[in-house]
Amino acid sequence: MLETIAVVLILLWILGFVTSYTLGGFIHLLLVIAVVVILVRIIQGRRL
Repeated sequence: MLETIAVVLILLWILGFVTSYTLGGFIHLLLVIAVVVILVRIIQGRRL
């Protein structure tokens, strides 16, 4: 479930760049959260 949330957050972030529609730091905050979730999964030893 965490990896699904991470993928969704990354897609929203990319969509923000592609459409040039950003909500300021909010989109970048979503990216940071997604990266942290992925790193936690890797550290826990689970496959992505």
